[in-house]
Amino acid sequence: MPGLVRRPLVIWLLAALAVPVLLTAVLIPARAGTTEDDLRERTTAALKARGIETGGVDFDGRNARITVPSGVDPAVVREVVSGVDGVRSVELVNGQAAGATPTPAPTSSSTPPQSDVPAFELGRTDRSIRVQAPVRSQAVKDAIAAEVDQVLGEDREYDDRTTIDAATGLADASTVSALLRALAIGSGDASVRYDGDTVTLSGQVPDQATKATIGRAAATAVPGAVIADELALPAPPKSAVSEPCRTFPSRLAEFSRQHPINFLSGTSIVNNASKPSVVKAAAVLKSCTTVRVEVAGHTDDLGSPATSLPLSERRAAALKAELVRLGVGADRILAHGYGEAFPIASNATGAGRVANRRAEIRVVQGN
Repeated sequence: MPGLVRRPLVIWLLAALAVPVLLTAVLIPARAGTTEDDLRERTTAALKARGIETGGVDFDGRNARITVPSGVDPAVVREVVSGVDGVRSVELVNGQAAGATPTPAPTSSSTPPQSDVPAFELGRTDRSIRVQAPVRSQAVKDAIAAEVDQVLGEDREYDDRTTIDAATGLADASTVSALLRALAIGSGDASVRYDGDTVTLSGQVPDQATKATIGRAAATAVPGAVIADELALPAPPKSAVSEPCRTFPSRLAEFSRQHPINFLSGTSIVNNASKPSVVKAAAVLKSCTTVRVEVAGHTDDLGSPATSLPLSERRAAALKAELVRLGVGADRILAHGYGEAFPIASNATGAGRVANRRAEIRVVQGN
C-alpha cells in the first residue's frame, strides 16, 4: 500500500518539472522568429526612409545580412542598419544579376569611386564670366556658350577659355551649366574651381541662400567631390546713428552746465528753481532713446557721512522717478548716490551748499 501511494506522487512531480522544459523548447524558436521578423521589417522601413530599396534584408538572430543595391553607397547602408535598435552586427553584400552569388560589399573605409569630370574653373565678376575647361567637341563648346548667353546679363562679357580635348574633356555642358546658373546670382567676384578631387567655391555672394544654392549646385554637378565652400557673405551693415543720438553726449553735458538740478536741504525734494530743469532734462533724454544714463545724487556736508549717503541715494531715486513719469524709459536710467564725496562748490557758504545739494545726469560709458 505505501508503494502505491508514492508512485503517483513521483509521476506528478516529474510531470510538473517537464512542463516548463517543453514550453521553453516550443516558445524560444517562436520568439526568435518574431525577433528576426521585427528587425527585418524595421530595417527595411529605415532603408526605405533613406530612399534605399532592397529585397536583400536577412537576419540570423540579431545579425543583419544586407544586399547593397547597385549605385548605393555601402557606408550609408551600414550607417542606416546599424542605427536600427536591436541590430548586433551588419554584413553587407553587393547586389548582382539574378542567379549570381553576392560578393562582400566594400566597407566604409573603401576609397570612393573617382568622378570622371576633368578639372575646370569658372569665374564671375561684375563685368565678365570666365569659363576655363576642356570639352570633348565643338558641340559642347557651343552649348556652354549658349548657356553663358542666357546668364550673362547686359553688362557682362564672356571670357571663353574652353579647349577641345576629345579624349578627356567634358562630355556635355550640364556640369558647367548648373554652376553657371548658380554663379550668375548676385554681384561681385566669385569662382568655382575643380582640380579632380575638390570643388573650391570662393568669392563674394549676397546672402546665405545664394551660398547654399551654389554649394548644392557644385555637389550635384560633380558627384563624389569634396566641396570646399569658401564663399563669403557681406559684412552686416553698421546701424546708422541718428543725428540726435550722435550729438546726445555733448548736448546732455551742455544741458547739465546750464540747468542744474538742486534739492531742498535735508530732503529729496527738488527746489522750485530746478523744477523747469527736470522737465527739460526729460526732453533731452527722450531725443535719443537708445542711450543709457546715470542719475548721480549728491549732498552738502551739513550731515554726517552716515546720513549723507542714504540722502543722496534718495535724491537720485526721486529724480529718476520723475523722469520716468515724464516719459523716459526706466531701463535707461541708473540711479546712484555719492553722499558728500564730490562737492562742486565750497560748503562754507550758503550758495555753495545749495550747489552741492544736486543731482547730475551723465551718459553711461559703453553705450
